[in-house]
Order: sequence, then structure tokens, then C-alpha cells
Amino acid sequence: MSTASRTRAPARRLRRDGALRREAVLDAGLEVFSTLGLYGASLDQIAERAGLSKTNLLYYFPSKDELYVAVLRRVLDVWLDPLLALDAGSEPADALRGYIRSKVALSRDAPQASRLFCLEIVQGAPLLRAELAGPLRTLVEAKAQILRGWVAQGRIAPHDPQHLIFSIWAITQHYADFATQVDAITGRSLADPDFFEATVASTQRLVLAGLGLT
Repeated sequence: MSTASRTRAPARRLRRDGALRREAVLDAGLEVFSTLGLYGASLDQIAERAGLSKTNLLYYFPSKDELYVAVLRRVLDVWLDPLLALDAGSEPADALRGYIRSKVALSRDAPQASRLFCLEIVQGAPLLRAELAGPLRTLVEAKAQILRGWVAQGRIAPHDPQHLIFSIWAITQHYADFATQVDAITGRSLADPDFFEATVASTQRLVLAGLGLT
């Protein structure tokens, strides 16, 4: 192995290890913030959960606010990824069924992310307002334009596309944000495969029927 290759190998390991530690901090931050909120959580708690010293944590995120915003941005990326897949060339019924299934799956697989995002929004989104008014608004408008196009082509019934997107968010994320209530009433959760499929099917029927689709 050449000298250059021997030099590059440790550098790659350091970058990989650094990326893994950063992800560990974000994971720990999500867990702690979603339980205690921004003001109830401490960097000491997050560092301990991540298996790092507070000094090491501060190397990646210089303040609690910066870590909190980074966690929220990652949450937003995860929760909006299915919306990115909504494509103008898709069959509307198939695209909407797939979007709903993906959103319910996220409520099952990433409930902490949904609850943290909900908590931030309820508090007025003081640290995420720019993201909501910028990238999120732009993405929703782009997808709303696709829905308007389907209406103009007679492929779905007329509707307000923004309200449609809000309604899908509200229904699907309810199963994450209010999981305790769902369990108390039904005795079931999305972890139950049958209940998961029933939730997906029910939501798909409600949305598609309102758009004149079957």
C-alpha cells in the first residue's frame, strides 16, 4: 500500500466515525427532545444517551438550540420524503394510495419524530418557522400544482389541494401523536399488522372516495 493510500484510509475512518457520532447525537436528541421538549431536555442527558461526553457533543453541535433545530430538520426531511415521490405522471389513485401507506408507515416506525414535530408546531414553531415558510411551503405548492393538474385533466374531483394534503397529514399522523389515545380506545396500535392494514385501507377509502376515485 502506498503512503498516500495509508494516509487516506485513517482520514476516511475519521470521517465515517464522525458521521456515526453525529447521527448518534441526533438520534439521542430526538429521543430526549420528544419526551421532555426543548426546555426540559439537557445536553448532559443527550450526551449520556448518545454515549459521548458533553464536550464531544458540543464539537458537533455548539448549543442545545442548534442541536434541536438539526433534529427537527432531519425529522422534516423524513416526514416529507413520501410527498417528494408524488409525481405528475403517476396514476392518481395509485399515487395517493402509496402516499397514504407511506405516511401511516412513518407513524408506525417513527412516532417520536412526529410527536416532536407536533410539539414544535403547537408552540408556534419558534425555531422552525423559516423552514416552514420556505422549503416546506415551496414543496407543498409544487405538489398542490400536480393535484390541480389532475383536476384540470378530469382525473380527480375538484378540491382544494392544500386542504387535501393537510387532511392526509392530520389523519395519518394522529396515529403517532395520539397513539396513547388510539390504544386506550381500541386496545391496538400500528405495531399490530392487521390494525396497520385496516388503518391504511380506511384512510385510503376516505381520501379516494372524496376525490371520486375507487
